Amino acid sequence: MSPVWPKVKLGEVLRRSQETAEIEPGSEYREVTVRLWGKGVVQRGLVSGSEISGSRRFVARAGQLILSRIDARNGAIGTVPPALDGAAVTNDFPVFDADTSRIEPTFLDWLSKTPDFVELCKRASEGTTNRVRLQETSFLALEIPVPPLAEQRRIVARIEELAVKIAEARSLRQHAVAEAEALLMASRSDAILHCKAETISLDDCCTTVIDNLHSNPRYSETGVPCVRSPDVGYGTLNLEGALRTDENEYRRRTVRGKPIEDDIVLVREGGGTGKCTLVLKGQRFSLGQRVMMLRLNQLKALPRFFLHQMLSPLVQEKQIGPLCKGSASPHLNVGALRGLHMRIPPLTEQQRIAAYLDGLQSKVDALKELQFETAAELDALMPSILDRAFKGDL
Repeated sequence: MSPVWPKVKLGEVLRRSQETAEIEPGSEYREVTVRLWGKGVVQRGLVSGSEISGSRRFVARAGQLILSRIDARNGAIGTVPPALDGAAVTNDFPVFDADTSRIEPTFLDWLSKTPDFVELCKRASEGTTNRVRLQETSFLALEIPVPPLAEQRRIVARIEELAVKIAEARSLRQHAVAEAEALLMASRSDAILHCKAETISLDDCCTTVIDNLHSNPRYSETGVPCVRSPDVGYGTLNLEGALRTDENEYRRRTVRGKPIEDDIVLVREGGGTGKCTLVLKGQRFSLGQRVMMLRLNQLKALPRFFLHQMLSPLVQEKQIGPLCKGSASPHLNVGALRGLHMRIPPLTEQQRIAAYLDGLQSKVDALKELQFETAAELDALMPSILDRAFKGDL
């Protein structure tokens, strides 16, 4: 922080708001949560007055500084947005009015996102393990550098100008990825629709269909990963965070054939119904509830071609979507799944189409990886900008 700006105690520029409101059982109230590391103040939920303990709550107003007593030391500090004006908060989320004759609320908001300010909040937090809380008296005794109002406004304007540019860069990169993914999806449909093929059922494409939907796995601390819906993406399988099953459970859940390379894992219940991917060489796992495995008859259908078709709008939107039942947990009936209509051209044509779509997929994956790296670089820009801003170098 700048060594040349005069320092003032927070208590000189902040005043704890004491505004409260009586809770009415028949009314609805917005509740607030403050995200860690300066990620913003958001609505936690809507609750009825009958669900709120006590007869009164503090009222948060737009522009006030709000913090979490428990997590201020982890950056849970921010400014109440206009959308949460009038929200109900407990004493664990104190709110403060800024003296606008001495400090701009937006200046204080940006300052609160810096590591130096969070470090000050750590110093003002006391207590034993799991009971560490920010002490208001200590917090208000903390000193921060406060330049003249005109300089505060200049700094805020510059920060926000750069923040807009960062947001624009992030949006452009996200848009490029979205367009590339849309092109891949359209190409899958076009390639499959415009080839000479016969239409047969999914069941006729497979030699084995394993369904563990109604079988709850028995998990263990170590052992073989157990694939569940969250582990499966649209063309991806991430076993890093998978739960585990022992060897006996592994054998029980793959009784009709162990997963091998080029089998297809498919989610058929839940918000991700239709997610599917290929089993890669060396992957070994048991099947969790709501997850199926398809083993193809490779004299009829090649795995890469079949996967591209399963991921295409021809199957995801036109077949799986309309056939799903239930709103709370959409699921695909096994009979309906077996009856999905698959367009199956000759094997040589499948190879050609799969190679073409694999090439497009590789380009999309490379663009996603670039987006991921760029996003990390953009994320690092704002802390750097804030550091320079509050050292007087911006």
